[in-house]
Amino acid sequence: MTPSTTLPRLAGGLLASLLLLAGCSVAPTYERPAVATPATFKETAPADANWKPAEPADEASRGEWWTVFRDPALNRLERDALAANQDLAAAAARLGQARALEQAAHAAKFPQIGVGFGPTRQRPSPASQGLAADADTRTSTLWRGQASIAYEVDLFGRLASAEDAARLDAERNLALFGATLLALQADVAQAYFLIRELDAAQALYVDAVKLRADTVQLLQRRFDEGDIAELDLARARSELSAARSESLGLARQRAVAEHALAILLGKSPAEFSLPAMPLRRLSVDVPAGLPSALLERRPDIAAAERAMAAANARVGVARAAWFPRLALTGALGYESGGLGDLFKYASRSFVLGPLVGTALSLPVFDGGARDAGVKQARAAYDEDSARYRQTVLQAFREVEDNLAQLRLLGDQHREQDSAVSAAERAARLARLQYREGAVSYLNVIDSERSVLQQQRLAVGLDGERARSTVNLIRALGGGWAPGPTTPG
Repeated sequence: MTPSTTLPRLAGGLLASLLLLAGCSVAPTYERPAVATPATFKETAPADANWKPAEPADEASRGEWWTVFRDPALNRLERDALAANQDLAAAAARLGQARALEQAAHAAKFPQIGVGFGPTRQRPSPASQGLAADADTRTSTLWRGQASIAYEVDLFGRLASAEDAARLDAERNLALFGATLLALQADVAQAYFLIRELDAAQALYVDAVKLRADTVQLLQRRFDEGDIAELDLARARSELSAARSESLGLARQRAVAEHALAILLGKSPAEFSLPAMPLRRLSVDVPAGLPSALLERRPDIAAAERAMAAANARVGVARAAWFPRLALTGALGYESGGLGDLFKYASRSFVLGPLVGTALSLPVFDGGARDAGVKQARAAYDEDSARYRQTVLQAFREVEDNLAQLRLLGDQHREQDSAVSAAERAARLARLQYREGAVSYLNVIDSERSVLQQQRLAVGLDGERARSTVNLIRALGGGWAPGPTTPG
């Protein structure tokens, strides 16, 4: 066997071996880190609950969870926010960018074909033509019309790993879009209930201002008749002004809250106003024994898990840098010295293989750059793994916090209702004793101030209960009913 036949056979065998390696990935097998999660929550179950690995299921349908409040105004606001909120639009645009990058990564696995046409003006050197150094060479024009093709054989799965990373990034952005959507829905409900709480507090102060204004008029007549000293009148006027000041403070807070709600709805504050509607105590009851599997619907947990999976795929991309890369290129077309002869049969030409460099390449020495790339990719994976575990732990804390809030708020409500009733009775007795001259007017002021304070605390607890319910729903990923799954 002659060398002329041996070398082509060796080259052909090497090429066949490399083609067989195409698609062999060096990316590490991805396994989601085990995160121990109790089957139920501390605030709703015994301490000896079973544990299981978390399995993100953010594709589960959440539905219109805010309808549990049975509030038509809130339902309308949620629909308006979904249609016009700009943060949600920006999240959708980010998702579109991620999907475009996924498409680009997928396209890199296919041949790249292009066509071109144009002249080349050149003058070769005398040495390249085998002439003397002072020889004269002619300047010529070479016309080319050709199609080119470039294709990288995916040895060791570099392109496949890059595509996997891009796909997982797109899924992460889809989960982040869900997180933005859930946050928007919760923020709208929070702002709405805050405004209604302020309306309820304002209603208390409207009644208080009216009562104190009537008291001032009564004391003014008694003072004019000489029945009381001016001290009682001055104290009554002070209490009236204080109530009016508090009322104006509530109006200021409501205006700011209404402006914030307008922005959530995608409107300018001048375009939006919400009629006053005092908050009443909510009757939403959280079911006992909530399963911790509800947390698997949280989009932020899904986003953290997919970021971790994408980092794992990028470890494969970094590892592939240690192995050869095979790039196949070629061009087929026509070339001639004159434009009129360009597309003649005799002008056909082709080129196989790269014009510059080599088809099969493997860096031998790079000063440790490839090793650093692998270390960086692994460290990024470790970081995302820690973030994923921390996200899960934070999710459990948020649920437990709000479950504890709601449980204790129920007890606090009962005690606060008793405090309001006792303060109202004390105020009635103080007014009666003052009319009979048994106590000074200072006792009346203190008792009425206590009534307003206890009523204000009760309204605040109503608002806290509404907000804690919204926070619990948000922490659970959108409600406590495990709805059917829907396509992502």
